[in-house]
This record gives sequence, structure tokens and C-alpha cells, in this order.
Amino acid sequence: MCGRIANTLPHDAMARLFGARPDNDLPEVPQYNLCPTQPLAVVRSDGGAEARRFVAMRWGFLPRWYQSPTDGPLLINARAETIADKPAFREACRQRRCLLPVTGFYEWHRTGDRKLPWFFSRTDGAPLVMAGIWQAWGEGPDSLQTVAVVTTSANALMAPVHHRMPVVIEEPDWPLWLGEAGHGAAPLMRPADEGVLQGWRVGAEVNSNRASGPELIEPLVEDDAEPI
Repeated sequence: MCGRIANTLPHDAMARLFGARPDNDLPEVPQYNLCPTQPLAVVRSDGGAEARRFVAMRWGFLPRWYQSPTDGPLLINARAETIADKPAFREACRQRRCLLPVTGFYEWHRTGDRKLPWFFSRTDGAPLVMAGIWQAWGEGPDSLQTVAVVTTSANALMAPVHHRMPVVIEEPDWPLWLGEAGHGAAPLMRPADEGVLQGWRVGAEVNSNRASGPELIEPLVEDDAEPI
């Protein structure tokens, strides 16, 4: 799964990288502890690469039939194995896919009664671009744009920490995932290739939703906290 995110990427640089027009209400960065229901900066396409937009979306997908944002479960992730069949996600999977460029994400490893936080990022230092699906909830110009991160089974790097991981989309596949290059995006919903990501233990401070600051993503210096 994906439960917390760190994003230190400048919006202007990301807009240039994706060739997207940035909206004016993008969330402030850097943000070292983005939690569900908070806004994320998302790349969507409105009909070809020349129509890409860089917009803010609420992390927490709201199906159309929800009467309020708390009318059902908080859908922060969508499983790749069932996304095309689940009533909440199947239309968005076909028609409203998006990309979430971030610095990295946190995951927690259960050992006994402890939950140990880890941070994962790209080994090459590039933005980590996760697959997402989005949904406008509500009517008219005041509708709420909402997003879920697409997840898949863990690769060999992630498996010792957690059995799920976000789907990572590589740059050559951005047009296909955004729906700009025809059909056939389903094969992209696979674990990241080995060597793409790196991970290390971080301090327990990130367990608090109110925690912030660059120290949250720094490696934990302990005998049992070696990076993987």
C-alpha cells in the first residue's frame, strides 16, 4: 500500500518536466509527511500531451455515489488486480488515469507489536512517479478533485517490509498511462523493476500526522536499521 508521501519537488520544475500547465492552487512544498485527505500535486491529461495539467487533488478517492466525503471507506489506494472490476474504480481506470510525481513514500513493517517506518525513493535521484486514478466528486466548478494511488504486489526490495507497493510509471510510459497513446495500459500495473528503488529505516517521528521537516526522511542510525 501507500500510506504517507514526501514531496520536495518544485512545482515549476515538475510542470516543465511533464510539459503540463500548472494550476494556481497547488499545495505548498516541501512537504515531508503528506497524509490521506491532504492535497497532492497531480499530472492529468485532458486530451493529448499538449493538454496536460498539473493540478491539486485530494488524496482519498470519492466515488460519485458518496453523499459526503465521509460516506464510506477512505479510498487512498486502488489495487491493480481488481481496479478494472471494482465499481468505485473501473470507470476511472479506463478514462481518468493520472501521475503523481513525489520524492518518495513511507511504508511500515510490523515486527511483533512494533510498526517500524521505512522511506523509499528512486536510486537515481529522479522524481518517483506513481500511477493514480482520479474522480471529480460533486457538481459544477466547485467539484472536488480526488485521487487514489494504484498499488500492486511488492517486488523483492519491498517484500521484507510490506507485501504491497505503488505502481511506478517510467518516463517512456507516461503517455500510455495518461491515455494519450491509445489503449493497453494494464501491463504497466506491475511491480517496479529491481534496482529502481532504494529504502531505509527512518525515525518513529513520522508516525505522527503532525510531524514535519527534512529529518523525517533521514536514515535512522541504529544497529538494526541498515538500508535495503
